[in-house]
Amino acid sequence: MPTYLVTLVALDIPSVFTGALVTEKVFRVPGIGALLIDSIYKNDTPVVMAITFIYAILIVIFNLVADILYGLLDPRVKYTK
Repeated sequence: MPTYLVTLVALDIPSVFTGALVTEKVFRVPGIGALLIDSIYKNDTPVVMAITFIYAILIVIFNLVADILYGLLDPRVKYTK
């Protein structure tokens, strides 16, 4: 598996979750995306901050997974002090 494929997959997985925002609101499916949009309309700041934090954590985790996979898949990548 080439490293550029790892980058594409790792950066696209969080966008799948953010794409649910639009899908849930358009098709009236209850979920975290619909909750976020409704919370924005109602000025419910703690809920908006919590959901934004969850999305940020997802991005950080998947970037960390991509970095770890670089070290496993490509022997030229070395993590040293």
